[in-house]
Amino acid sequence: MDKITRNLFIGLAILMVLVPLGLLAMGETFGEWSAEEIKDRIGFVPPGLERLSSLWGAPIPDYAFSDDESKPKIVAAYYLSAIIGVIVCVGLLYFVGKRLAKG
Repeated sequence: MDKITRNLFIGLAILMVLVPLGLLAMGETFGEWSAEEIKDRIGFVPPGLERLSSLWGAPIPDYAFSDDESKPKIVAAYYLSAIIGVIVCVGLLYFVGKRLAKG
């Protein structure tokens, strides 16, 4: 493994360890507001957001892993999500890179 790839994996590992830091924040998650929530906060919905808000919807809106949302379970779910996300992204990049290198 060359130095650049090793450093990228070290960076990914650090980011994966820091994943649950968002749980320490008080209140709502910054920037994950609906158009209605923005209207309540600032009094209007920006035209671009209003136009594009129906373009994308969450694949699993308002998801929860279980009814018992204890802190250790939430942290474990965050780590599991990070690990799965990294595996999927690295796998896709690997196979796309191999495909492009052949062609």
